[in-house]
Amino acid sequence: MPSALESPEGGEDDILHYEEIEDDAVSPMDLSELLKEGTKESHDRAENTQFVKDFLKGRIKKELFKLATVALYFTYSALEEEMDHNKDNPVFAPLYFPVELHRREALAKDLKYFYGEDWKEKIQCSEATQQYVDRIHHVGQHEPELLVAHAYTRYMGDLSGGQVLKKVAQRALKLPSTEEGIQFYTFDNISNAQQFKQLYRARMNALDLDKNTKERIVEEANKAFRFNMQVFDELDKIGRSLGEEAQDGGFPVHDGKGDIRKCPYYADKLGTASPGCPFQAAVGLARQPLVQLVLAACMAVAAGAAAWYIL
Repeated sequence: MPSALESPEGGEDDILHYEEIEDDAVSPMDLSELLKEGTKESHDRAENTQFVKDFLKGRIKKELFKLATVALYFTYSALEEEMDHNKDNPVFAPLYFPVELHRREALAKDLKYFYGEDWKEKIQCSEATQQYVDRIHHVGQHEPELLVAHAYTRYMGDLSGGQVLKKVAQRALKLPSTEEGIQFYTFDNISNAQQFKQLYRARMNALDLDKNTKERIVEEANKAFRFNMQVFDELDKIGRSLGEEAQDGGFPVHDGKGDIRKCPYYADKLGTASPGCPFQAAVGLARQPLVQLVLAACMAVAAGAAAWYIL
């Protein structure tokens, strides 16, 4: 179980202190070092995905941020479900910090802020996220020692680079200073992120694992990075299809204003135009070869007339 205790001083800035701090003499064979070195390349690739680069520059659309939050909700729901199932398993138990780390409830608050009270009815798991979720469930049920890789990849990142993303999102999306919409990045029960990360690494290093298992955990951590990158790429593709802005209702704007569902062209492209929609009927007629031939002839005549008039 976690060694988080109330501070004897009771001050707000020092709510918790940790009994265990990582020793300065870190061995190259410690799991924390193997993960650090073994995932460097994956970490760099993840940071250089277009989605992350745009995010760090503050170029994040609100609709895309909402979809990213949805992806995180499904990911952490799976991860924390499997962690709960394995909380007494010695291959994972020392890393079980539900009070300090679990993010599902925080993400639910963020989704309620963005989508309203009925947020559960408005979200769905994307294809890339579902693949990530399926892998987490497989690991939790069949190879629980590999949960270490997924927990390390997510939570240590949240306590590090995630805190930078929190500030960027709050500023770029003009979110409230009271932190609605970014509860995911807020760890109320961790007073000192650096010390907690040291404790977490020390717990990882103390796990009774052989060399082969450690190598498998590093390999699984690289898989976790790849799953994250697939989600980033998926979000990037969605982002390119959105307008410069997006309405709070979740639909891209057209020509700077309006709902995409009210634009006949986009409704037709998306296959959502009503059967009786005149625009859809006109588009369907215009696709007929004979009609296209007639239209081309008419345009040629019009162009000739225009040229004669100009001369």
